[in-house]
Amino acid sequence: MLNRASEATDMLKEHIEKDSVIRIISHNDADGISAAAVIANALAEENVQFHTTIIPRLKEDIVNQLRSEKYDLFIFSDMGSPFIKEFNTYKHDVIVADHHQVDGTDSESNVVHLNPHLFGIDGSKDLCGAGSSYLAIRDLDKKHLAYFALIGAFGDMQGQDGFTGVNKLIVDDALESGVLEVHEGLKIVSKASEPIFKSLAYTFSPPLPKISGDLDGAREFLERMNLSYGIKFTDMEDEEKDLLKDALISINPDIFGDCYTVPKEVPLLRDLEEYSYILDACGKNKKQGLGLSIALGERDQALDAALRLQRQYRDQIVKGLEWVKKEGAEQLNSIQYLYSEDKILKSVMGTIASIGLSVELLDDSKPVLGLSRLHKDIKISGRTTRDMVAKGVNLGKALQDSSNNFGGTGGGHDIAAGAMIPFESKDNFLHLVDEMVEYQLTND
Repeated sequence: MLNRASEATDMLKEHIEKDSVIRIISHNDADGISAAAVIANALAEENVQFHTTIIPRLKEDIVNQLRSEKYDLFIFSDMGSPFIKEFNTYKHDVIVADHHQVDGTDSESNVVHLNPHLFGIDGSKDLCGAGSSYLAIRDLDKKHLAYFALIGAFGDMQGQDGFTGVNKLIVDDALESGVLEVHEGLKIVSKASEPIFKSLAYTFSPPLPKISGDLDGAREFLERMNLSYGIKFTDMEDEEKDLLKDALISINPDIFGDCYTVPKEVPLLRDLEEYSYILDACGKNKKQGLGLSIALGERDQALDAALRLQRQYRDQIVKGLEWVKKEGAEQLNSIQYLYSEDKILKSVMGTIASIGLSVELLDDSKPVLGLSRLHKDIKISGRTTRDMVAKGVNLGKALQDSSNNFGGTGGGHDIAAGAMIPFESKDNFLHLVDEMVEYQLTND
């Protein structure tokens, strides 16, 4: 894979020498924004001009529209692998730095396709989109930018149990560059910016059952230990911190572990997992440009705006989890699904599907689909567990094949995937996915 990464860097170097203006297209989640950021920061350091667009999904009409744009090099980061056939017919050079499942199309000489799945590496666990993007610029002597790949990995839930595979190599690069530090600590969010009860309630990974997503539950938990819930974690006495640490470890031992920090950063962005949550909140609120500008070095007002979005987004998640607790999921034989036309719930459906599984609000023996209606279409976010993947579930394949039957699009990873289908196909689509997952489980 590193040889393929060198091919990408060689293509990039060629265009840097030619003084080309480079076109970057990336996804709008934390991984996609980090992927665009690692490339854009590398190009800015080389004094190369670039034009970046962050989008929610790559569709055929966008691929065809880009074909006519007057750029010599296109870089698709955290997306692009399903469109290799189309890129092969571009008159321009193309680098695809992705980690989603591939369809087996070989790339022509104008396309460098960098994807872990091509080399038998798991793109849902061992390398993210920002990781692939980092590898494409690594040979430009850019190890000091490796930490952006780790922000992307946290955004894609890859670093929570420690980094594995190619991600481990990226951690080593970041440590070697002197930018990254790793130390043991409590993995709770917003230690310096929120009262401790909110820090606990907003900590979803690792999950704290009966506390994550539950403000009242977090308050009661602290009150039982005679700890003040209104102060920030950073303002607590050492003795109180130790008491809290022991109590949280008894709920989930994973809450204490390696924390990855960039000490030179401002306090809000110092912890890489926290950084990924801020980028994610920007993307989820359609302010992906704000997220990218922060990753390119803007602070002050940009960070204030992002923090407001993050608070609003977390409140929406808490509301969503309360709804899941009250309503539960609709059950089919082999899958379960969440559906609402409520505006706030729709905006966090994929997130509450994922968190609902991890905090035990949903049955973790069935994959969950979160459905949101967008006018005449339905957007689907699918999530399952590593245990279910080990038993044969491949959500990326199930959603891709099912959505194709209804003139939609879909795909992703075995553990997390998405799709878009016409609204009138909703029920038939759900039953087809149900049958496909049942087939995967019985024929593994």
